[in-house]
Amino acid sequence: METTQAITAGHTVLETVIGFMGIAWSEKGLIRLCLPERSREAVERRLFRHGGVSRSTEQPKWVVDLIASIKAYAAGEDVDFSGVPVDLAGVDDFRLAIYDAARKLGFGETTTYGELATRAGHQGLARETGAALGANPVPLVIPCHRILAAGGKIGGFSAPGGSTTKEKMLAMEGVRLGPPPSAQVSFGF
Repeated sequence: METTQAITAGHTVLETVIGFMGIAWSEKGLIRLCLPERSREAVERRLFRHGGVSRSTEQPKWVVDLIASIKAYAAGEDVDFSGVPVDLAGVDDFRLAIYDAARKLGFGETTTYGELATRAGHQGLARETGAALGANPVPLVIPCHRILAAGGKIGGFSAPGGSTTKEKMLAMEGVRLGPPPSAQVSFGF
């Protein structure tokens, strides 16, 4: 069971070209990231659902830089979030290993749940890896959208919009899933 942090340094909701997103941070790093929603209020509800988010408006330089990077990513730019500090207090060792392995995936790079488990030193635990990623508090920074089911299938996604959001994020990174475009399918071989 995940513990809720009592104090954070702050939070903010930002508007991007793909919708409103939110972040919350502590003195140690990012503690929560909310993927796009249609309204500011929906993001705020998700940020505060777990409690412990203060209303401070002071933003450390790394937070200012992260906001700029999120907006750039939403606009379709290749952004590397691997240097963003994260505060994963209360997260168990298995999830920490999975999250660390996922953070090594670059823009547009995908792998499967099973392969990620192996990279994290937990071969054979694909299902548990999926569960760990479903509890990821900072998607995008820990790029759980880049993890696919066996056979390159989209798999699940716990963010708003589910697997459709995951597929859109991958498409923004140049990753195409599913059948080839209909022009190629029309050949009668």
